[in-house]
Amino acid sequence: MEHIYQYAWIIPFIPLPVPLLIGAGLLFFPIPTKNLRRIWAFSSILVLSIVMIFSMKLSIQQINSNFIYQYVLSWTINNDFSLEFGYLIDPLTSIMSMLITTVAILVLIYSDNYMSHDRGYLRFFAYMSFFNTSMLGLVTSSNLIQIYIFWELVGMCSYLLIGFWFTRPIAANACQKAFVTNRIGDFGLLLGILGLYWITGSFEFGDLFEIFNNLINKNEINFLFCILCTLFLFAGPVAKSAQFPLHVWLPDAMEGPTPISALIHAATMVAAGIFLVARLLPLFIVIPYTMNVISFIGIITVLLGATLALAQKDIKRSLAYSTMSQLGYMMLALGMGSYRAALFHLITHAYSKALLFLGSGSIIHSMEAIVGYSPDKSQNMVLMGGLARHVPITKSSFLIGTLSLCGIPPLACFWSKDEILNDSWLYSPIFAILAYFTAGLTAFYMFRIYLLTFEGHLNVYFKNYSGKKSNSFYSISLWGKERLPTINKNFCLLTLLIMNNKKRFSFFSKTKKPHQIDGNFKKMNQSFITMTDFYNKNVYSYPHESENTMLFPLIILIFFTFLIGFIGIPVNQEGIDILTKWLTPSVNLLHENLHNFINWYEFVINAIVSVSIAYLGIFLAFVLYKPVYSSFKSFYLINSFDKIGSKRIFWDKIIYIIYNWSSNRGYIDSFYATSLIRGVRGLAQLVYFFDRRIIDGIPNGFGVTSFFVGEGIKNVGGGRISSYLFLYLLYVLIFLLIYYFVS
Repeated sequence: MEHIYQYAWIIPFIPLPVPLLIGAGLLFFPIPTKNLRRIWAFSSILVLSIVMIFSMKLSIQQINSNFIYQYVLSWTINNDFSLEFGYLIDPLTSIMSMLITTVAILVLIYSDNYMSHDRGYLRFFAYMSFFNTSMLGLVTSSNLIQIYIFWELVGMCSYLLIGFWFTRPIAANACQKAFVTNRIGDFGLLLGILGLYWITGSFEFGDLFEIFNNLINKNEINFLFCILCTLFLFAGPVAKSAQFPLHVWLPDAMEGPTPISALIHAATMVAAGIFLVARLLPLFIVIPYTMNVISFIGIITVLLGATLALAQKDIKRSLAYSTMSQLGYMMLALGMGSYRAALFHLITHAYSKALLFLGSGSIIHSMEAIVGYSPDKSQNMVLMGGLARHVPITKSSFLIGTLSLCGIPPLACFWSKDEILNDSWLYSPIFAILAYFTAGLTAFYMFRIYLLTFEGHLNVYFKNYSGKKSNSFYSISLWGKERLPTINKNFCLLTLLIMNNKKRFSFFSKTKKPHQIDGNFKKMNQSFITMTDFYNKNVYSYPHESENTMLFPLIILIFFTFLIGFIGIPVNQEGIDILTKWLTPSVNLLHENLHNFINWYEFVINAIVSVSIAYLGIFLAFVLYKPVYSSFKSFYLINSFDKIGSKRIFWDKIIYIIYNWSSNRGYIDSFYATSLIRGVRGLAQLVYFFDRRIIDGIPNGFGVTSFFVGEGIKNVGGGRISSYLFLYLLYVLIFLLIYYFVS
């Protein structure tokens, strides 16, 4: 049994040779290395598959034996200070290693085709392999110093991957924003680690928990200082897991390639914050104030992420806010002490969100074939629609991921989210109401994404690469067979008139006489871009399904999304499920007992409530974005809000406010830009002025004064001694008179 644990230290080091060899090859043998790039991709997948098999064996061993293994090696010893490095194998480690390896392998397979056209193909795989190494090192660490080292390496890899296309200014700015925001949380984490060492004298988790709890129970430590240290520790996960108020980096991080979004910002890196809070939960749970802060930050993030996703146009950014909201659910569960529910949702969400992100990448891949590489078009849902019949596998996988995230049974997220919702009632009815309300919002905005992307008709006029020339252009069903009549060269302007919420199409010629369009065109519900030049020869393209290497990970993730939720359902007569048995050693540290029978009647009642709320959100999404109205009404709702006039009804004003709140990111970025960025710049300018005018101004002023005085005296001197004696006596007389009158 212990034989496999003794060699678990190699888990983070198995993927490490690949990025090192790629880097050395690009440095010393660039041409052969680039020619053999597929071999390096295969090597990355192979070594990670070995780690996955190893992690799978460890997980099975954990489930069967409930055994925790820790090995430490003294790194340096100096008087009372001892720094040890090692590895810890427990249920949390095995769960995270399984998540990291399974998702990473699928993402790497997907990336082989997705990034095949990119000149940075090898650099991409080097970064990804090094990230996997860092993440595996993080989850196997046995002490806080070791965790902090790998924590920073993960942040560095995130910076490199977000800014992978660094020649684009928006990507360069996004990686800098992520780096700076995470540095704030990491500085707090470092202060918390140092504070805990000052309290306990140890970095090791076992000693740390035992000493800290004894000091708290015996009241031998300043309680306020303990609260401060734990809150500093919590600052790191707040930034890494995109919790309010340090969440602002996550939506901008979508500027990186989509496989990066799927791996880092859906299943692994953002889960590192949840992992660290779960790892330190025995420390937090003895301080109720810290637990209250964790749950409060979690519920704010849950609601904020959902509201900010309501009106986003970028498909990846919408999914990013969804990720933020779901991470809030996990943080809420940890703050409530629901350790099992938080990790359960971490598992189910990882596979469901990876499926959604890879599905969005397949959509973007299809759109780029039409519009070329242009993120503002290929990722804009306003310009999508009608993709369902052209990318059926992508559509089906995206729909399954959407249903799972909405909490529809029997898909994965239904089981875990319901558990969090049920536990929230026991913790705080207010938190429970907000959590249930957000579940309805989740269903709404997820189906909004699905309907805008796959249903209805095409919302934009595109060009093709087929080489055929034509003066005609397609309708919104661009990928169908409908075609408008050929336009004469006399027609120079196409306008779309919107009157009384009804569309009236007309072409205006040079004589300004309206020309009616045939009946087929009148039935088409589309918003066209304005075109002013019909003399150019325009041709058109059709979207297509992605390659098999991109579809294979989607199919595998579909199976995970269907089946992974069942690990939380009892499988024996004792009412114990696989997940509970898996987590038993970790739960024992929290002095909790999860070996309880499930009350199926209560479970069904609660499930009916949560599923009904989810279906209500789906219904509202269909009402506002249903395909029968095609894409025009959807375009109007999300892209063409007019100024509110006196005739607007109350609900229009509410929608307008919600739209502005969501599209402007809750004004939080603007607040930071105004108060922090401009404030810091203003303070810097004030300090600069003080330094130049006051600190440097005083000595410079004396110097300048001395210069002018000297110049003046130089001109006074005439070289006659009698004049000097006269002036000297005059000065003495003046000083004597002043002294006489003063005294």
